[in-house]
Amino acid sequence: MPKLKVSGLKAYYFTENGIIKGVDGINFEINEGESLGIVGESACGKSTLGAALMRSIQLPGKIVEGSIILGGDDITKMSSSEFDSKVRWKRISMVFQGAMNALDPVYNVESQLREILIEHHFQGKIDDIIAESLQQVGLDLSIAKRYPHELSGGMKQRVVIAMALLLNPDVLIADEPTTALDMVVQSQIISLLKKLQKEKGITIILITHDLALVSQITDRIAIMYAGQLVEFLTTKDIYKNPRHPYTQALIEAIPKLRTKDKKIHFVKGSPPSLLSPPQGCRFYDRCVHAMDVCKRNPPEFETETGYVCCWLYEGSGENRQP
Repeated sequence: MPKLKVSGLKAYYFTENGIIKGVDGINFEINEGESLGIVGESACGKSTLGAALMRSIQLPGKIVEGSIILGGDDITKMSSSEFDSKVRWKRISMVFQGAMNALDPVYNVESQLREILIEHHFQGKIDDIIAESLQQVGLDLSIAKRYPHELSGGMKQRVVIAMALLLNPDVLIADEPTTALDMVVQSQIISLLKKLQKEKGITIILITHDLALVSQITDRIAIMYAGQLVEFLTTKDIYKNPRHPYTQALIEAIPKLRTKDKKIHFVKGSPPSLLSPPQGCRFYDRCVHAMDVCKRNPPEFETETGYVCCWLYEGSGENRQP
């Protein structure tokens, strides 16, 4: 049984201007101890997906359809009180985008860590678990007495990771954990996540727009476009043999140092509005392989290590969806 299985998940924002389909029918599963990267352009729905998995979507947004099976339990069917007491932070937790915004500026680090433990009725020596949580992310114990404005960007990010790991969750979602950090600190944060995964066996979901960065830590990669997953493969397969034209364009856009081709490549055009996404394949207007059949919704075609949603592969594998 997979540690996390998502089926037909839809999460929409109901605004005065219309319905924004941030997550529109997503399917994937990951096993215990695996790591998954969710990659796509800005405003494609990545953070909404992360918030949906944590049941943290703010109004006017909500989950409207689908299931999220965590260790055999459908967390979408739980009451808010049951989810908060039994699942949130204990079985699944999240490192939210923007570490400074995730920390309360008027409380020191120790107070914020202590509050989480008290709220969840932690049984044990709170001072010891706070010290252990800071040490495991490479922070000195003196950090506990500091306030967020006294910390560097890398320190704040480590504190947020320590908060997410306080109650030893099975699944950790990290939403753009290296945003606005320099390259040295980025490397440190990624190394920390890899270390924690290896030592604790945590299932990690890394949300990012950086396809090169995600390759350093993930076992599988899900390519997201306009609220949908267009490709889901092992990391090795994504780089060795990307199927979807959007994935191919993203990989082509990664700067390459050891090549004679010095041209900067990019994906032409802009993603469609999620207020009124087009019928059929949502990459149609930007795709160099667009065909008439692409005006119909592409099903999921199975590959050796996952699936791809593209009419180019009709007949090449088993059709997973009618």
